[in-house]
Amino acid sequence: MNDLFDIIHSTRAMRRLKPDPVPDELIRRMLEAAVAAPSASNRQAFRFIVVKDASVKAGIAGFYRQAFDEIVSPHYAASAPPPGVSDDAWARQHAAVGYLTAHFHEAPVWVVACLDAGPKPGYASGASVYPAVQNLLLAARALGLGATLTTRHTFHGRACDDLLGLPDGVWSYAIVPVGYPIGRFGPVRRQSIDDLVFYDSWGSAEP
Repeated sequence: MNDLFDIIHSTRAMRRLKPDPVPDELIRRMLEAAVAAPSASNRQAFRFIVVKDASVKAGIAGFYRQAFDEIVSPHYAASAPPPGVSDDAWARQHAAVGYLTAHFHEAPVWVVACLDAGPKPGYASGASVYPAVQNLLLAARALGLGATLTTRHTFHGRACDDLLGLPDGVWSYAIVPVGYPIGRFGPVRRQSIDDLVFYDSWGSAEP
């Protein structure tokens, strides 16, 4: 079995995926990992839609591309790289996001993470769905599958939810495209914990 910490530290956003089919049993194992996640009061209000239908993917992919053209790509072009990220690495990430946009509909499987949250999700509602998404991503990595968390469709959330047939009170929080990766896993690159972790109060260094 893969070591948990190795999996965590090599679960990169895999935005370039092969169109080859993914066996249903592997998707089921990912979903079993997802539903093992915690949720508020253990209500398990997360729901998942496995999307393979080309027409559904094509409809949502149109909104996905629109959000890229209008919002995401201008953000990359106008923003400085995050801390610890070189200009070249930032440009490569922009290119990878563009590739995902152009080929989003070609990913063999999407897993859409939804929440049965009622008429108006609260401030903390995401806490009952995103842990499940993270479990999904870690399980994909353990199985040798590429995946990435995307939320860009929420810029056109109502229209995309309609394409997915979601009833009132159910909201899509993420779309995770899944497939065999083009390229290699990990390691992830992040800032040092010394720059990100405080002790007892904001800005306080480790004693």
